[in-house]
Amino acid sequence: MDFSIRSHKKELLDRDDIPFNAIQKNMEELEFINRYLGGHRITIRGFRQLLRTKKEITVCEIGCGGGDNLIAIDKWCKKKKIIAKFIGIDINPNCITIARSKIQNEHFHFFISDYRKFVFTDPKPDIIFSSLFFHHFTDEELIFMLQWMMNNSRTGIFINDLHRHPLAYHSISWLTKIFSESYLVKNDAPLSVLRGFKKKDWKLLMEKSDLIDYSLTWQWAFRWLLVVQHRE
Repeated sequence: MDFSIRSHKKELLDRDDIPFNAIQKNMEELEFINRYLGGHRITIRGFRQLLRTKKEITVCEIGCGGGDNLIAIDKWCKKKKIIAKFIGIDINPNCITIARSKIQNEHFHFFISDYRKFVFTDPKPDIIFSSLFFHHFTDEELIFMLQWMMNNSRTGIFINDLHRHPLAYHSISWLTKIFSESYLVKNDAPLSVLRGFKKKDWKLLMEKSDLIDYSLTWQWAFRWLLVVQHRE
């Protein structure tokens, strides 16, 4: 197993012929992983870095899946008495159906769309982020994504994604083999790690995207948190 370079093998979830029930089970297990292995905490950490002193904010997630990241941020905002509006974008209609079934609230808006084709009505969102979405793309596509996120946000962006590491790969392979009931998770979770990033990958991507000022921190368990703020 070569961990020195990113794998570009497509995950099953990248296909457009996966049945609804399989996607629903996949979303349930991913939410469990995010909740108990710290994924949501990392997302909220990135959000807080960009929130600063704002008491009203609009945040958008691309590749939002079942909307669990946005729901986690909403719960945190309510505790802090922050007024927040949420936009979720995903190309998979089944994911948006699942997201809409979880929350029907005037502060949440979910859209079926390729993020590259989505046009925001003014004003643009303050924050755009992705969680476990970034690794699905090639380096060339990621450079475009970074620039698109910056061009369409007012305050900044953050990305929560995987660290490519042997321990992460073997741990998630073992855990999903024993505990997962989703064939998508069993196949895609280890592959996701192989498609994840090392620090040198991030540095090269940021350089090619002409983004100089950014924060990149390692997070437990085997995640990276990238935060980029617009200059004042």
